[in-house]
Amino acid sequence: MRTGFTIENTAVTLRLACDAAELDAENARVMRLGSNAVYRLAAPIVARIAPQAGVREARKAVAVARWLAAVDYPAVRALDVEQPVFVDGRVVTFWEAVSNDGDSYASTSEVADVLIKLHALEAPAELGLGPAQPFDRADARIEASTWLSQDDRAFLHAMLADLQNRYADLSFALPPGVIHGDANVGNVLHDWQGKPVVIDLDSFALGPREWDLIQTAIFYDRFGWHTREEYEAFVNVYGFDIMKWAGYPVLRDAREFLMVTWLSQKADESERTEAEATKRISALRTGASRRDWSPY
Repeated sequence: MRTGFTIENTAVTLRLACDAAELDAENARVMRLGSNAVYRLAAPIVARIAPQAGVREARKAVAVARWLAAVDYPAVRALDVEQPVFVDGRVVTFWEAVSNDGDSYASTSEVADVLIKLHALEAPAELGLGPAQPFDRADARIEASTWLSQDDRAFLHAMLADLQNRYADLSFALPPGVIHGDANVGNVLHDWQGKPVVIDLDSFALGPREWDLIQTAIFYDRFGWHTREEYEAFVNVYGFDIMKWAGYPVLRDAREFLMVTWLSQKADESERTEAEATKRISALRTGASRRDWSPY
């Protein structure tokens, strides 16, 4: 059973998975190495390697991709092979490359447009999409982090309980339906023709559509990663300004909290990551500005 992702051991996993799928692993190059390992094959194919614990998400992502292809929705396409592939104690999926080398991210107005189209879809019952559970991994992430101090761990557990209660009391303004679950400019790329394509389908669910709007809002409002003009373009296209909704502070706080718990798992990987996680936890405690948070 493999534990921990390195270039050396994921290269072995990739070769085994490619053999099983009858694909060529020669000259593959690593694109990202983190919670998952992502490789670009010599052919325009992307391989994603996840821990075996991610099997449910991998199966869902492939099924969602097949459905979106059937309804001609602009999303990344799962390769037409039998998958996921289970090898080396890991789960591997294969995807058609969205574009040539180098990611080109969509504009905020393009993100809004693909979300309008997504939110107009009705998922077939056989797809088996479950309800959105935004906090389902938070407790495990807090417990799994060997970097957190006991004091920080207790603080985050208490904050989680408070956020869960506040979230449960929300009255959403938009009708529920299919959501991406992690919608932001980083998950909408331009394809070979320059058209926006949605990627990272692991978090698809049925739930409040506001959850797909919150990141664009806080990227502007809290972090300064979007300009006012970029946020206004998003709102004008989508037709709803989540920042004017009474529940905005709850989703804002929830999303920021989840960003911190995710990063806390990776804090011991480098001095830079540790410094960022320390800064973010301090901001949660003190209410300090988020303007100095760095993207991850």
